[in-house]
Amino acid sequence: MSEIHEVDVVVLGAGPAGEVIAGRLGGRDLEVAIVEDRLVGGECSFWACMPSKALLRPAQALAEARRVPGAAEAITGELDVAAALARRTESVHDWDDGEQVPWLEERGVLLVRGHGHLAGKQVVHVGETILRARRAVVVAVGTAPMIPPIDGLAEARPWTNREATATDAVPSSLVVIGGGPVGVELAQAFATLGSAVTLLERESHIMERDEPFAAAQVAEGLKDDGVTILTDVQAESVTRGADGRVTVVTSTHGTLEAEQILVASGRRHLTEDLGLEAVGLDGSGGPIEVGDDLRVAGHDWLYVIGDANGKSLLTHEGKYQARMAADQITGDAGARIVDHGPPPRVTFTEPQVAAVGHTLDSAIAAGLRVRAVDVSTQGNAGASFHGKGTGGTSRIVVDEDREVIVGATFVGVDVAEWLHAATIAVVSAIPLDELWHAVPAFPTRSEVWLKLLEAYGK
Repeated sequence: MSEIHEVDVVVLGAGPAGEVIAGRLGGRDLEVAIVEDRLVGGECSFWACMPSKALLRPAQALAEARRVPGAAEAITGELDVAAALARRTESVHDWDDGEQVPWLEERGVLLVRGHGHLAGKQVVHVGETILRARRAVVVAVGTAPMIPPIDGLAEARPWTNREATATDAVPSSLVVIGGGPVGVELAQAFATLGSAVTLLERESHIMERDEPFAAAQVAEGLKDDGVTILTDVQAESVTRGADGRVTVVTSTHGTLEAEQILVASGRRHLTEDLGLEAVGLDGSGGPIEVGDDLRVAGHDWLYVIGDANGKSLLTHEGKYQARMAADQITGDAGARIVDHGPPPRVTFTEPQVAAVGHTLDSAIAAGLRVRAVDVSTQGNAGASFHGKGTGGTSRIVVDEDREVIVGATFVGVDVAEWLHAATIAVVSAIPLDELWHAVPAFPTRSEVWLKLLEAYGK
């Protein structure tokens, strides 16, 4: 017998975007039901952002200690792989969402476990449960790893980020397909944990969406940790033998063998089984198009946030969209997402890459008259406390006509926390003349801003 619930809003997907909108609406005394067929917290919490950073951190902390005299002399052992894996498991609460659920309950959100799909206007079915939404349905289902159509790859049972970040053993050797952020992070993580890693990238260099200098400096960091990087190479076929080992035939580098293979070459949308056809929409599996109010045209009750709308496959962007959509649903017609160019993003390798807005090339492609200004990331007093030889380059991209920053990229050790200052500068279009009055404290690494302004000549 069917169980029927009538609520104000139904949210499909309890990843970061879904959680934020459900909690925000629940906190405003709306009745909300959220549907999830896996774990509350989603991909980022359990199989991507959190566990991958936990795997990277031990080697980075050890490297910093070894750079600093006094601390270096105290190190007597090597990285403890078992302890690193245990800490990873702790960071994801042993893949149990019991600590996530109370946050929803405190806001009166009804959690419905199972796969939800649209069955008509403002109606969602979850097995035998029927949810009717008085105000809105929000699609926040995210994405999943994509397996490219390489001969034999799917049959070889490759790792994706999910299997890699959940492993209880480090393979002796690993082939990584894909040189984007996921590929380089996991390649370095497993190299520092003891794997012999070979990374395959079909383009001429890794991290093709970042500044070329950032890609080059990350490549050097990976090589220093023992990663072999092969570019301009395509995997043509993959087989897994009776002994469990993997053989990869490449287009230019012959045959490679490894204990395991990891695919990190893109994401696929999870929209093909949502019942979109029931409300007259395309259900073939692509992103669902929305306006800047995050609503589907012709369906003013249907919102799509996060990965599912294809605007940006980043957790923080999904959370931002969730806040705007929640404001829309509760009556703020002026709530809109604003496009300030490429969003803030971090690759958590060593060195890290933290960037926001345009690269030099993307700014030129956008028709802007720009100039790039580069300084050394370690070229200030604060950097000396992180040890010698950390390297890195910091860049701002300046719109010469408006004299505002339209992009920034920082490469170096622990630069992720620098990014929000740059994001504020880009989003707010603060004139360079005003930035001179934002005085960085001495001796901190934030003096990089002073160096950048001096190099620009203002």
